Amino acid sequence: MDNITIQIWKRHFGHLSVTKLNYSSTRFTSFLLTGVPGLEDFQIWISIPFSFMYFLAVIGNGLVIAVVASDRSLHEPMYLFLTMLALNDVLLCTATVPKMLLIFWQGPSLSTFAACLTQMFLVHALFLSESAVLLAMAFDRYVAICAPLHYATLLTGSLIGKVGLALVARSVVVVTPGVLLILRLHFCRSNVIHHTYCENMGIAKLACNSITLNSIYGLTAALLTTGLDCIFISLSYWLILRTVFQLPSREARKKAFGTCGAHICVILTFYTLAFFSFFTHRFGHHVPRHALILLANLYLLVPPTMNPIVYGVKTKEIRMRVLALCPQPN
Repeated sequence: MDNITIQIWKRHFGHLSVTKLNYSSTRFTSFLLTGVPGLEDFQIWISIPFSFMYFLAVIGNGLVIAVVASDRSLHEPMYLFLTMLALNDVLLCTATVPKMLLIFWQGPSLSTFAACLTQMFLVHALFLSESAVLLAMAFDRYVAICAPLHYATLLTGSLIGKVGLALVARSVVVVTPGVLLILRLHFCRSNVIHHTYCENMGIAKLACNSITLNSIYGLTAALLTTGLDCIFISLSYWLILRTVFQLPSREARKKAFGTCGAHICVILTFYTLAFFSFFTHRFGHHVPRHALILLANLYLLVPPTMNPIVYGVKTKEIRMRVLALCPQPN
């Protein structure tokens, strides 16, 4: 780290969060998040659509949670899973967007090492739980359409509670080793993260020692969790569509296609953005950095914005209750 950089940080932040160990290494106690590299002059404009999407995500998912929680007739498996998804969406975008907007409005922002690891843990854990909820919802639709007579006996309240605990446990078990692998690294070159939030490989790439183990674990964990979730969701909807084609009523087929089509669009958006961002960060060395950063933000914000519209508005019971809560014109 050169003296010019130290002077700039002192002028902007009033202090420098590093601890000198010896002449050749420095142990950082904070990371500097810079935002979107190359687009610093446009970040105030980028913040406008991101702010709007965040507002829609929080309000939309909040309405879904409030409606389902307040109406006991909606305490059924499909709506309970939808509530889990809505709660997860609010937490997922809230873990990143407020800090991102602060950077867009005020410039680079310091984040303590502990805060950075906490944000990293929350982002990856909530992403995994989002994938698990989507899988649970796909299974719910599979049973409802392909085995309707067994729906009430299979999807009991007890099972739904266990599913909720299982998806939280899976997220914690999978993400915790990633955090521990970060803790073993030595950061001695720079503490500047060219990103809007603390992300696993974004932090790891600042280390002086080898991050091969971090990269292998991250790739393996992603493939064995979200990768398998995606495969099982695809299998569920393939079985659903096969059953729908066999329905004798054209109206029933149309209704089922409408519901499944909306769900499939959301799932494709979630997994396409996520996996494209994941693999380009590891292997897309020629992709512009600002494109990677924007994509990494979009895959955490677009699904929470779309989910209440697709799953909530297109669900008749929720749509009717939301409209009932809105003030009616005289």
